Amino acid sequence: MNKLKWCVLLLCMQQQVQAQRTQFPDVLDIRYTVKDTGRVSGSFFSDNGAWHAYALPANNTAAGFTGPLLMDMKGEWLSGCIAQLRLYENDRELVLQQTDSAMRYYPGLIQGAWNAGPVKVNMQLLFSSNRTAILQTTIINTGGSPLQLKVQWEGKTALQRARLESGKNELRIGIAGTGHHFNIRYLTQQPWDIATTTGSYTAASNISLAAHGSWSATQAQSFYPEYKEQELPPVDFADAFRQNETRWNGYLKQLFSHMPFPASDTFRSRLAVKSMMTLLTNWRSASRHIRRDGVFPSISYQGFYGIWSWDSWKQAVGISYFDPALAQSNIQSMFDYQDAAGMVPDCIYADSTENNLRDTKPPLAAWAVWTVFGASRDTAFVSRLYPSLVRYHNWWYTARDHDHNGLCEFGSTDGTRIAAAWESGMDNAVRFDKAVMVKNGEGAWSLNQESVDLNSYLYKEKLILAQMATMLHRPQEAATWRRQAAALKKQIHAAFYDEASGYYYDRMHNGTLIRVKGPEGWIPLWTGIAPGKAAAATIKYMQDTTVFNTLVPFPVLDASEKAFDPQRGYWRGPVWIDQFYFAIAAMRQYKAGAAAAGMSAKLWNHAAGMRGNGPLHENYHPRTGKGLNASNFSWTAAHVLMLLADKQ
Repeated sequence: MNKLKWCVLLLCMQQQVQAQRTQFPDVLDIRYTVKDTGRVSGSFFSDNGAWHAYALPANNTAAGFTGPLLMDMKGEWLSGCIAQLRLYENDRELVLQQTDSAMRYYPGLIQGAWNAGPVKVNMQLLFSSNRTAILQTTIINTGGSPLQLKVQWEGKTALQRARLESGKNELRIGIAGTGHHFNIRYLTQQPWDIATTTGSYTAASNISLAAHGSWSATQAQSFYPEYKEQELPPVDFADAFRQNETRWNGYLKQLFSHMPFPASDTFRSRLAVKSMMTLLTNWRSASRHIRRDGVFPSISYQGFYGIWSWDSWKQAVGISYFDPALAQSNIQSMFDYQDAAGMVPDCIYADSTENNLRDTKPPLAAWAVWTVFGASRDTAFVSRLYPSLVRYHNWWYTARDHDHNGLCEFGSTDGTRIAAAWESGMDNAVRFDKAVMVKNGEGAWSLNQESVDLNSYLYKEKLILAQMATMLHRPQEAATWRRQAAALKKQIHAAFYDEASGYYYDRMHNGTLIRVKGPEGWIPLWTGIAPGKAAAATIKYMQDTTVFNTLVPFPVLDASEKAFDPQRGYWRGPVWIDQFYFAIAAMRQYKAGAAAAGMSAKLWNHAAGMRGNGPLHENYHPRTGKGLNASNFSWTAAHVLMLLADKQ
């Protein structure tokens, strides 16, 4: 392609970016300066399931993008800016100044601009695959005289373990002690003079710029976390740009097909896109012992560099609004590790020796599969997962029903109480403070406490498994599931509802109710178990400003409890958006839609990150709206999408 045609194509692409994506720029602030290679608490740009990420420069210290952040079992910054551009004319450096208004994060793309007198520089970076990001740089001479310039890329590694070596138009960076490789390939025919020293490199070439002319070049930046490099297929930026645009426009089209509001609704549409981008930034492709694509809870917290089962069920529902195939993969990534007895592990990692097999998580897998099926209509997916879902469901009754009364408990495989609390998903909830472990059999232990939410989830799973069996032409199985569900519904209400106080509580094996109010008490409403009178009494507490109707509603502990501690309590007071969603859906199911709308409005108006370009958080302070714990949290994003998609 000659220079004139390329320039016309580049201008057309930039105009398309403006036309297609300017409605949703900077829904997340990803400006970042690397000061600590192990600090990952900011917001970043990754896509296509890649295991590396970038950010926009937070100041004018470099002409280039921040990063990359390399991920595996943890995240580490390879560099503050691995590809910084410098320009020289007659050995004099042209000092590039950042054009702040042009530093933008669009869905699927980051771009920046710099200038030095008549010289303008534009950069765009996108992910062309699950291992490669491509950086397109265009240098424009706006003056009336030709220019002879030396173009020099340079970078310093922040990781002391980095080892650099050069090849023909290629820089390879290995990380000592691992098999990880980060490569930069210069995809131009002109030669680049690449020189390396300990921890740094330069890559230089000379160009001629006609008056009002331009020059463009592409480099591919690839990270291989699985200890082996892959052959890089031919990369053309124009093709990659079109594919990226098609993919992201497809996401946006699907997303808004599920939303009961137009893209012109600025607040809700931007929040929906932010949620989608949060999930896609946390997407990791198959690598090492993670056998298929899945989603991290958060790229912004080292402890969440793996895939969790409870998170995956919830994430999949949110992802199904814009990418049902990824939603399916997210679920199946966990069932890849289902054991012979039927248990699905708590979490899995790229290094499978770190997998947590001590516990599982609450049974929402069938709900996730059935909801994803509603978006994909892929009967083969349901047919493939149904036997695994049945085994998982039945496992609860063989491994977690200590007294064989049909009501299950949370527990662990190793007999530890901490793993049993983790299995609930509500790690340090007050309701478990007095529980102790009882042994059911080899590798199977329970708390001496039956949980209302666990058994309500199992009830809902039976109903969904009945629907699946009907669709799969298994009428006898469907009838059995429905009979079991009908019996369990009565049993749950009788065992866990307290007529005196009008709320659902967990129950000890000796029959004592644990009269501490938490979100487990509204799960029987979400699942449709509660009779009308019980639902009304429960909703009264949910609307009480001294109990659950705080500034940001639905903390996971009654706000009047002595142990209520949102700032430090984790599951002793913050607002978790999954439990918020179950509360809103429960209220709507029992004709309290107006009150539910008011509660949702309080979330949108007071929780940090719901408005503006701040990140979505793991949980929130119910009295201030402050975001707590990990940022850019996937299940928060997923449940925000569920709340926004509610047409009631």
